[in-house]
Amino acid sequence: MTATSANPQTDSLLALKKERRRAIAFGIFFLIVAAAIFTLFVLNSDGDMVSTLKLNPTTKDRPMEVPDLVLPTQLTLIVLSIITGAIGAYQLGRGFKSAPTALGLVFLIFIAAFLVWATRNKAINLLGILSFTVAAATPIAFAGLSGVICERSGVINIAIEGQMLIGAMVAVLVASVMDSQWLGLFAAIVSGAFLGLILAVLAIRFLVDQIIAGVAINIFGLGITSFISQRYMQPNPDLNTGGVFAKIAIPYLSKIPVIGPIFFNQNAIVYLLFLTVIVMHFMLWYTRWGLRTRAVGEHPRAADTLGINVFRIRYINVIIGGMIAAVGGAYLTIGSVGRFDENITAGKGFIGLAAMIFGQWTPLGTYGASLIFGFSDALQAKLQILGKTQVPIPSEWLLILPYLITIVVLAGVVGRTVPPAADGQPYVKE
Repeated sequence: MTATSANPQTDSLLALKKERRRAIAFGIFFLIVAAAIFTLFVLNSDGDMVSTLKLNPTTKDRPMEVPDLVLPTQLTLIVLSIITGAIGAYQLGRGFKSAPTALGLVFLIFIAAFLVWATRNKAINLLGILSFTVAAATPIAFAGLSGVICERSGVINIAIEGQMLIGAMVAVLVASVMDSQWLGLFAAIVSGAFLGLILAVLAIRFLVDQIIAGVAINIFGLGITSFISQRYMQPNPDLNTGGVFAKIAIPYLSKIPVIGPIFFNQNAIVYLLFLTVIVMHFMLWYTRWGLRTRAVGEHPRAADTLGINVFRIRYINVIIGGMIAAVGGAYLTIGSVGRFDENITAGKGFIGLAAMIFGQWTPLGTYGASLIFGFSDALQAKLQILGKTQVPIPSEWLLILPYLITIVVLAGVVGRTVPPAADGQPYVKE
C-alpha cells in the first residue's frame, strides 16, 4: 500500500487540488467560448441587422398565433457573449456544483448565438427547428436510456449501436411484409430482447469482458444488416417499404402556442419515448425494483447479502435495455424515413452513451442531453437551407457538429461525473 493511500487526509487534499484544476479548466474554456462568440459573430455583424425567428407552424391548422421574435443581431450577440463570460468568471471564482449543467448551458448559448448570427437580416422558422429537435433527439434518447438501465445495474452496454441497427432492419422488414408499423415495432422489440439476452449471457454467465462482448454484437449487427440489405432488400424493394407512423396531434395540448406543435404533434414512437422517460424515472427512484437495481449497480455483494438476486436483476435490466435500444432503431426507419439503409444509425448509439454520461446516468438528464445533440443536428440541417452566402461554412463541417459536441462532452465531463460504483465489474457469487 502506498503512502498516499494510507493517508486519507493527503488523498482528500490531492482530490481537492485536482477538482480545482478541473474547475479552472472549465472556466478558461467558457471564457474562450465567450471570446469566440465576440470574435466570430459580433465582429461579423452590423448594428442595423436584425434576426427574425418565426414561432408559428407552417401548417394551415395552427394554434393561436404568437408574434415573431425579432432581435437586434449585434446587441443580442454582445449580450450572449457577456453572459458566457460571466459564467466563465464565476466558474473560475467559485465554480458550479454541476459541471455538466454549466457546460450544457454554455453549449446552448453558443448555438443560440450561432443561430442569431446565421439569420442576420433573414428569417427562420424556430418552431420548425425545435420540432425537428424533438424528432432528432428521439433515437439518441432511446440509446441513452438503454445505457442508463443497463449501467444502473452494473453492466456496460456498448452493444447499443448493433441493437439499434438490427431493430431498424427488423422493423422495416416486418412492417413491409405484414403492412403494419405496429407489428414492425413489436418485432424490433423482440429482436432487441434477444440481443440483450445474448449480451447478458456473455457478460453475466460467462464473464466475458463487457466492452468486448458489446463490440462483438456491434460488428455482428453491422455485418448482418449490410448482408441482408444487399442480398435481399435492395433487389426486392417491396421488402424495404415499411411506411412510417403518422403524426398524432393530441387534442387541446397540440393547440398550446409554441409548446403544442413541438411536443404534442409527433408520432407514436416519440410519445412512447416520453412515456419511457417518465416511467423509468419513477421506477428507478420510487420503487423497490429501482432501489434493488441501484443497489446491484453500486455494491452487488452487499445486495446479495441482503437477499437480492444480483444475476436476475442484471439479466432483466440488460434485456430491457436491448428492447429500448431496438425501439430507437425502429424510429430511424418506420418512425422517420420508412426504409432501411446500411449503417442508418450513423453512430447514434454511441452519441446516446455520451448523452447518458452528460445526463449523469438519470432518465431525465439523459433526455435533456439528447435534446442538445438533437438541436445541433436540426440546426445543421436547417442552416444549409440558408445558403453559403449567409452561412459561409462547408456543409461537411455542419454535418460533424453532433459528433464534435460528443467529443467535447466526453472530454469535459468524463472524470467529473460519477458512474455506478460497480459499473462494468462482473460479479461472482461466493
